[in-house]
Amino acid sequence: MPWAFGTWSVRHALPLGAFQRAAQGEAVYAGDVLAKGTSVTSTVRVPGARRLGISADELARIARYPLGAEVRRGSVLARAGRRFARAAISPVAGHLVHVSREGDFYVAPAAEAWAVRSTIDGIVERSHDAAIAVSGQCWALSGIAAYGPDAVGVLAMGVDAPIDELRPSRIDVRSRQHILVGGARMAAEAITRAHACGVAGLVAGAAPAGGLRVVYGDDVRAAGEATRDDRPTVLCLLGFGTAPIPREIFVPLVALTGSRAAIHTASARLFAFAPADADFASGPHDLALADDYSGVRPLEGPTEVHREERFASGVVADALRTAEGPIPVANVRPSDAPR
Repeated sequence: MPWAFGTWSVRHALPLGAFQRAAQGEAVYAGDVLAKGTSVTSTVRVPGARRLGISADELARIARYPLGAEVRRGSVLARAGRRFARAAISPVAGHLVHVSREGDFYVAPAAEAWAVRSTIDGIVERSHDAAIAVSGQCWALSGIAAYGPDAVGVLAMGVDAPIDELRPSRIDVRSRQHILVGGARMAAEAITRAHACGVAGLVAGAAPAGGLRVVYGDDVRAAGEATRDDRPTVLCLLGFGTAPIPREIFVPLVALTGSRAAIHTASARLFAFAPADADFASGPHDLALADDYSGVRPLEGPTEVHREERFASGVVADALRTAEGPIPVANVRPSDAPR
């Protein structure tokens, strides 16, 4: 979870129906469109090369519409021959979304358009129908889970201290297109208000699991899956419930206020575009369950492992001794452990 500057490779998954993609080697900035397309519903196959009596390799030469083009019902997609002409005709209105290896056309009825944008400044290192990968240098902060679509905006503070809660009263339309940094907690009310005010994304130590279910539905999972729906973007840095942000993480967030930033939900990372010589690097923190088990807290100061500690409940277990008392080892987890 520590801040780190380096070269990051970010993979942006693409849905079906892409008709425009950034080329390999192209330079892009965070927020630039990497691919465009239309949502695919039920596609219609239109026989092409075999109906026209040509090979699939020849189809591109006589095709009348490029991929992604809008076609009408009855449009001639390709035509071959002169005296006894044969044609591939679209039976529906929609978009030409695919041409198979066999030389058949696939037309999808008109649906919602989509666009996938880059979340990092860099160079396109791979570009294909399934995904586009962009590699670039920047500062990155890894979280534990992220929800909603990828977000790009200007970093701004929504709290005064790392132990504060991000309150709805601190959010208004002036925060539009900003990535707001919360403190130890952000409730469902703050998430929904931020989305209504046009806030690009939210970053905080934690969010209550119940509040996440209210916003994203009962099937919400901490799997880091990106969406293209009209939903708020949330990044939880430490856990769920309540989790004060360590000073070594919070101070750089304050220093980066006003900088361009992006949230990549699939990897649960916050990218910040600041000079490489900024002194933000810090070591990872161990996380422990809060005393009331409603959240997590970072461990600070010296610690020591002690075997078979007896707790007030009478349970005997391995413990981690801290300045605030012993903690069961089972309740401690390194913040940079694999998710």
